[in-house]
Amino acid sequence: METILFWLIFFTLGWTIIDGSETEKDFMWHLRKIPRVVSERTFRLTSPNFEADARMVLKRVCGIECQKELPAPSLSDLEDSLSYETVFENGTRTLTRVKVQGWVLEPTQNLTTQGAPVRRKRQVYGTDSRFSILDKRFLTNFPFNTAVKLSTGCSGILISPNHVLTAAHCIHDGQDYIKGSKRLRVGLLKMRKKGGGKKRRGSRRSRRDASGGDESEVTKENLKERASAGRRRKESARGQRGADGKPSFQWTRVKNTHIPKGWARGGQGDAALDYDYALLELKRPHRKKYMELGISPTIKKLPGGMIHFSGFDHDRPDQLVYRFCSVSDESNDLLYQYCDAESGSTGSGVYLRLKEPDKKSWKRKIIAVYSGHQWVDVHGVQKDYNVAVRITPLKYAQICLWMHGDDANCTSG
Repeated sequence: METILFWLIFFTLGWTIIDGSETEKDFMWHLRKIPRVVSERTFRLTSPNFEADARMVLKRVCGIECQKELPAPSLSDLEDSLSYETVFENGTRTLTRVKVQGWVLEPTQNLTTQGAPVRRKRQVYGTDSRFSILDKRFLTNFPFNTAVKLSTGCSGILISPNHVLTAAHCIHDGQDYIKGSKRLRVGLLKMRKKGGGKKRRGSRRSRRDASGGDESEVTKENLKERASAGRRRKESARGQRGADGKPSFQWTRVKNTHIPKGWARGGQGDAALDYDYALLELKRPHRKKYMELGISPTIKKLPGGMIHFSGFDHDRPDQLVYRFCSVSDESNDLLYQYCDAESGSTGSGVYLRLKEPDKKSWKRKIIAVYSGHQWVDVHGVQKDYNVAVRITPLKYAQICLWMHGDDANCTSG
C-alpha cells in the first residue's frame, strides 16, 4: 500500500499543472546564452588551518527586503565574488581571479509573497511532509541515487561522473575551513546485499578516513582483538541491515574543493548567502547516473510552484529523506520555501522536472542548492526561513568552469 501511495505521489508531481493562461510551453527548459566566466590568474595561498566549527545556521543574513534596498552589483564586484578558492587533497590552496564577459544586468525579480503561515523557530512546520525512501527499487535508481552524504554531516548531489555540488558552509564558515574538511569524503549510496558478502579490502580504512581516524593509532591496537570485534560487527550488520534494507555508503576521497570568494571572505567581510555553494571533485569517478545543472526559472515557471530535494536528515539516521513543497518568495539569487527539513539535508540539490525543447521527453535538472534553515534580516528584524541558493546564469558559468577547466562547454544552459 505504501509503495502504491508513493508511486501515485511521485508521478502526480511529474505532470505539468495547467490552469487557464498557463500552457505546456511555460514549463519547458529554455536554452539561454551564458555569460563567460574566464580564469585570469591563479595565486598560491597559505594552507588553511581547518579549525572552524561547523555552523548549520548563519546569523545576520540579508533577506529579500534587505536585498531590494541594496544597489545592483558592479561588474568588478561580481568578478571579485565569482573568483574562487581551490583546496587540494594535500592541503595546499590557491585563489583564481576571473573575468566576466558578455554579462547583461538582469532586472530584479518581481517578488510574489503568497501569504505563507507564521513560522515557528524550527525546520519542520506542522505536519511532517517528508518521505523516507526505504525501498531499494527507489533508493538505488534515479533521481534518488544522485544524493550523497558528506563526512562533515551534510548532503550533496552528483552532477557529473567526477563532481558533487553542495553548500559552501558544509566545508567553510566564511573565515576558515571547518574541522574535518581536510580529509573530506563523499558517501555514495549503495544497498548492502542480504546476508552480507565479502568485504572489500580497504573498506575499514575508508570508514576510518571518513570519520577522521588516525592511522598511526590503529597500528598500535591488538590485531587479534580488532579482528574478533570486526567479525562481531559484521555479523550484527548482516542481520540488521539485510533485514531492514537500510543503505550503506561507499566512501570516496575528494581530490579538490572549489568555493566562490563571495563566500570564502577570510576575514574581509561577512559571507554572502548568495554564494553558499561549493563543488567537490572526486578522486575516482563513479558509475551512477547523475543530474545535470539547469538555470533556475522564476516561480511562475515552476510546475505547480513546486521544488524537490533529497538528503540525509540527522533526525532520521541511515535514511534518505525526500520532500517537495511550494516556493513562497524569490530574489535574484535565493528561493525562500517551506520544505520540511532538518540539519543534515543541507547541501542537497534542489531540482524540478521540465520538458526538453523540441522533444516529448521530460528531464530533471538541479536549479538550486539547499542552504538550510537560516535567519535573515527583514527590515532589521530577524526571521527564519528555509533557503536555497539559485543557479543563475553566472553561477552556471562558474560551476561549468570548475568542472571543465575552461568555458568551452559553458556557452548555453
